[in-house]
Amino acid sequence: KGWRNVLGLCVLPLILVLLIFAYCAKEAPDRPVPKAVREYAAVLRDGDAWSFMFFYGITFGGFVGLASSLTLYFHDQYGMPAVTAGSWTAVCVLAGSFMRPVGGFVADRVGGIYVLSVLYIVTATTLGMLSLGMPDVWMAIAALIVSLAALGMGNGAIFQLLPQRFRSEFGMMTGLVGMAGGLGGFILASGLGYSKQLTNSYQTGFLGFALLALVALLGLTRIKGRWRTTWGTAVLGSVRI
Repeated sequence: KGWRNVLGLCVLPLILVLLIFAYCAKEAPDRPVPKAVREYAAVLRDGDAWSFMFFYGITFGGFVGLASSLTLYFHDQYGMPAVTAGSWTAVCVLAGSFMRPVGGFVADRVGGIYVLSVLYIVTATTLGMLSLGMPDVWMAIAALIVSLAALGMGNGAIFQLLPQRFRSEFGMMTGLVGMAGGLGGFILASGLGYSKQLTNSYQTGFLGFALLALVALLGLTRIKGRWRTTWGTAVLGSVRI
């Protein structure tokens, strides 16, 4: 009973994963030389690094931001009991989590850029629909499951592209891109909260994020030709971008 017991139960699977990791994990035999701090600054002078951080800020940031906000959304918007709202939030989050490897799998076969473009369209569409207000909670749940599934697949698609562009800096870029994803989650969750506080509705927050997904789509459309004709040619025949 109480939050302390919930947190205590969460420790048990964490300990199990720690033990499995400690037993199974091994260092790679061809570990790259550790990067100096100044080399991070050099990577940040590359425009593609900022592009990846922005794209991941939308996909993973959207996933995290929605995951942390949906319980309150279901409760405030539709009067759903807290336990039920938490259960449906878990269903939506599971949809996004399970679709992440699917996104990478599909991106290997048809190209990460194509997959990411389609998923930004799906995300913008579903969140745009939510911004208009769903008359029934089941319609909202369906739209959110599709939206989080698309964002989860987008996370996989980005990490299909990232090592192709930044082979020798992959470790650094993983950290930087992950940071951008966490920051995006904070911004989206805060945006939904401010939307509710200022307008007594989540519609503005959903609409704002739908527009961000469209901005990401436009940015990807603008640079995809250069990506495919420059660094994409180096991996042509092995995996698709």
